[in-house]
Amino acid sequence: MTRAVRAARIVVAAVLPAELALVVCVAAGVRLPAPALAAAEAVVFGVLLLEAWVLHRLYATARAAGGEEPRAALRTAVRAVVPVQVRRLLRHELHAGASLGWWVLRRKHGVRPGDLAAAYTGPQTAMTYGMVFVSVVETVALALLIPWPAVHRVVLVLDVYGILLVIALHAACVTRPHVVGADGTLRIRYGALFDLAVPPDAVASVRVERRYPEGRLVTLSEDGVLDLIVGGQTTVTLELNRQLTFTRPLGARASASTVRFHADDPRALVSALRQPA
Repeated sequence: MTRAVRAARIVVAAVLPAELALVVCVAAGVRLPAPALAAAEAVVFGVLLLEAWVLHRLYATARAAGGEEPRAALRTAVRAVVPVQVRRLLRHELHAGASLGWWVLRRKHGVRPGDLAAAYTGPQTAMTYGMVFVSVVETVALALLIPWPAVHRVVLVLDVYGILLVIALHAACVTRPHVVGADGTLRIRYGALFDLAVPPDAVASVRVERRYPEGRLVTLSEDGVLDLIVGGQTTVTLELNRQLTFTRPLGARASASTVRFHADDPRALVSALRQPA
């Protein structure tokens, strides 16, 4: 069974990009040769059959061995077959797409009455809109320069999807701010990519401290300092009295004893966090 699961994971990793390319071509109106389209669909159908068989075997094994509930057994089977990176990426895109609706409705995710919502999108807003503007200009320019209709349609679909994805990721950041709960719990977030809940009894100290660290969005040093960087900066330093475990954007787990992150109004966040619950 282990070999079957491994084969299913390899096949998914190999076929998904090809299927995505096929969907883009069809959505763009590209006319594919009938034999090529039939062969591609046959391969996809075979992969789906393999995935269904492996999932069924894993589901039945989980139900028989541990007596799990149907939903829990199905979740166990999916986790065994689908790589965590793929699950996380799909989850991020779905949440980002849903955030567009939250953004239009001017609603915040996970913010209850009495909570403080702390925005953090200030340093990246201008850059995000700049990327959208450049992408729109690029789309128009390519539409004028590319002489082949089929290629133009594929590029147009990809460009429009890229623009929507950038806007959706920014919307996820706007609608998912940091949250200081009425009970003193701090929730540090970056869109749908990062979410760390810090209980009140884990906070040793918190202060306003503007820093300009280098690295990616989530950077962890060897001494357990986690930097959640927005626009090349952090403005709040949170010292913990014990290590907290967090999940990286692609699913890896790590621990940190100090968290540095950005808030547009760091003094308000620090003041709310210092207030007794």
